[in-house]
Parts: sequence; structure tokens; C-alpha cells
Amino acid sequence: MLRIAPLLILLAATTLAAEGPSARPNVLFIAVDDLNDWVGCLKGHPQAQTPNLDKLAARGVLFANAHCQAPLCNPSRTSVLTGRRPSTTGVYGLAPGLRSVDSLRDAVTLPQAFARGGWRTFCAGKIFHDGALPPPLRAKEFQTWEENGSQKMPPKKFVDTPAKMAAMDWGPFPAQAEGTADWKIATATIAALGEKTDQPFFIACGFRLPHVPCFAPPEWFDRLPADSVTLPAVKKDDRADIPPFAWYLHWKLPEPRLSWLEKAGEWRSLVRSYLATTSFMDSQLGRVLDALDASGKKENTLVVLWSDHGWHLGEKGITGKNTLWERSTHVPLVIAGPKVKPGGRCAQSVELLDLFPTLMELTGLPAPAGLEGHSLTPQLKDPAAPREWPAITTANPGNHTIRTKNWRYIHYADGAEELYDEAADPNEWTNLAKDPARTETLASLRTHLPKSDAPHAPGSASRILQPGPEKGQWLWEGKLIDPAELED
Repeated sequence: MLRIAPLLILLAATTLAAEGPSARPNVLFIAVDDLNDWVGCLKGHPQAQTPNLDKLAARGVLFANAHCQAPLCNPSRTSVLTGRRPSTTGVYGLAPGLRSVDSLRDAVTLPQAFARGGWRTFCAGKIFHDGALPPPLRAKEFQTWEENGSQKMPPKKFVDTPAKMAAMDWGPFPAQAEGTADWKIATATIAALGEKTDQPFFIACGFRLPHVPCFAPPEWFDRLPADSVTLPAVKKDDRADIPPFAWYLHWKLPEPRLSWLEKAGEWRSLVRSYLATTSFMDSQLGRVLDALDASGKKENTLVVLWSDHGWHLGEKGITGKNTLWERSTHVPLVIAGPKVKPGGRCAQSVELLDLFPTLMELTGLPAPAGLEGHSLTPQLKDPAAPREWPAITTANPGNHTIRTKNWRYIHYADGAEELYDEAADPNEWTNLAKDPARTETLASLRTHLPKSDAPHAPGSASRILQPGPEKGQWLWEGKLIDPAELED
């Protein structure tokens, strides 16, 4: 035995060396900014053209009922990267950045977990929210942080929107793909995929479109002539059964109301621009996926694609996000690669919060303490596998929506409620919260509301809703809300 033992040790070491780092799967982590379910595989709009995203979904599992944790960039991305809910962290607005919050200052983020496990980490584009990390802190999150892909602006705005913001614009620009942020982000990601290394990689690629400004080269607009654009279904009196407090979540925002778009003759133009920029983003996604195929690393690479939140294009009378309705919370989510059943479609409600524990399990890494999501590996093996947790989206303290397979329940900070039967009413046109026949359904859904409701973290700003000095009063961006000023 004493003579055999060293041989056994040598054989074991040889086996490990043969497997080497390549036995651990790579991760290509793709984020898309402000993309709702207007993609081919989710059938959110009949004219959506996203062949590359659809192809990716066909070779993995499409989570057709996936939802964000917050309908706003910074809190949504903070949640994905830390694995914690906004109602736990207190990050609800566009500020503060996560490392400015005491409870998150030393939290292990998703890229840090991979770096500590021996993965080479790389970032191009928007993964963290813009401005959330000052440059000195970026190297602590990703070993390599490439060009962030800032968007060039035209000499003059295409659309004179009420907010007068340069970024609140849409139209054919620039002339060539090479001048866009997403082309640069894809190019940097392709270069990273081509690097030769023995380490597994965690490569994060953050596309900026279809976030405003909705700019793409003219050819992408030409594919969808203006007079052929299908507008989303809108119910003119949709506000009639909605609590007034619902409008406080998006009280004074730069995104124009539907009423302004109709008066200005810009509704169809905005819808066309959103579809065109989504298609252009998809073309850059295709470049990245083709590069992965050409690298020879495809079979050992997990590809994860997600969007930070959705976007309204006239539904409920608004554009933009910052709501707790389906158009704002529902996002594309696809996972493909080793250990994933191809061609799967999961109808169970899932959350972006589930990505962190899922990737830890798939790669064999230890999960940091404090993760609040639940691994999706059962659904990656069998998309029909049952799931006991709903999806929860939060917009400022006390405002939550619970999304199950068939129901959406919304609870507002003033106690108002909404309830929608998603199977019978996918447009969410009929609020059933006051229907006596739904008492048991409401009671069951209320049990899923977050047990903690953290106040705004110090330094919170931008799209912040808080209680006012007197009962029944509310502050938006620190200013008292006057309901008489509600803009249609």
C-alpha cells in the first residue's frame, strides 16, 4: 500500500492537470439597457427583429416570465451584482453607487466572486450603472475595464421633447455602425474573447441600446418604414381604476407622456426608433456570439443575457420605466451553455436576483453570504420544474409588486393596491383589487411582500419618493407633490 499511495497521488494530480482550468466553465455575461419584452422569442411586439437573441434562446433556456428587482438602472444593477434586494440595501434611486452604502462597502460582487475563484474578469460597456463607481474603484470590481462606450450626439436634437434633455431623443444617427457605442462595446468584447489564456473567463458585455437616446444607423430605420409601424395596444381610460398614488412613482420625469407624443406626432416615431435600436443592438450581439463560436470556447462557455428593466412606449399613458406594471418589470433572460437544456422555455416567474446563486452553482464557486435569490439550475435542467418563489420588484420603500405565473399584485406605500389576472388580461387593463371574489388571492399574494423595507440609503437621489412632513403628503425629489399638477 505504501508503494501504491504515491502512484495514486501522481495519477490524481495528472488527472487534475489534464482537466486544468478549462474544466471550469467560462461565463459571457451580457446586459442590455432598457430592453423590454419586444424581442422575437418573447413576442412582445409583432415587428421585433432580434434574430441573434432568438438564436441564443433556442440553444438554451428562455425564462419567459423573468422580472427585474427595480424598474430603474442603478438599483436593478446593484441588485444583480450584489444578489440583494433594494428593500434590503436601501438603493432605490440613481444614486448612491453601491460602494457608498455602508452595508455594501465590502460586499462581494458577482465579478469579484469569479476573480477570487480564479477566473479572468473583463468588462466592456454598461454593467454597473454609469457613475456608480469612480474610476479608482473599477479595478477592484473587474481586472480589466475597457472603453465604457459613451454615445456621440448629433449637432442638433431630432425631437424637441418637453424635458429639453439631450439624451431624450431618437432618430437615425450616426451614419455608420462604427460610430456607435454598442459597436465599440462589441468590438472590445470580441477582442477579450480572442485572448489566449489558461484561465477561465468572466467577460461582461453591457450594451447601451435601446436606452435613450434611441440612435442607430439609418439602415436600421429603413428596415421598418414609418407608415408600417404597429403601435402598442392602449386603453384610453386605463387610469380609471388605478390608484392615484401609482403616478407618484413616475411623477416628474424627462420621458414624455403619451399625450405629448400624440399631440407632437411623435408616438409612431418613438416606437419605430425603439424597434430599430433594439435590432441594431441585436446585430452587435450577433457579432459577439459569432466571435465566441470562432474562439473554440463555445462548448465550455455559459452565456447569460439579461436586461436591467423594461420600458413603456405609451402603455398606461407614459413612456419610460419607474412603474410596477408588466411593461416595466418584464425583461428578457436567457441562459445557454454546458449543463443547460437547449430549446427550453420556462413559464415560472423568476427574478434577476436569481442569477448570482445560479452562476455560483453552475461554476462550482462558493456563494457569498447574503444572497437573496434562488438558483435556477432546476429549471435549466427541466424548464417545467416547479418553483415556489414569485418575482418581486420594488420602486422606492413600500412600493412592491408580486408576480407569479398568473397574477400580478401591486402594493403601494399608501396602502393602495392593484391586482391583475395575467392569463386573462395580459395588458393589465382591469384592476381586480376591489373584486370580492379575489379576497383569498390577494391575501395569499400579500404574504410574499418583503419583510424588510429599508429606508433610502444616505446619499439617495434622483427618482426618489419619500413621505412628506404631514400624513398623506409625499415628496418627489425633495419637493412636495401637488396632485393637481398631474400631467396626463
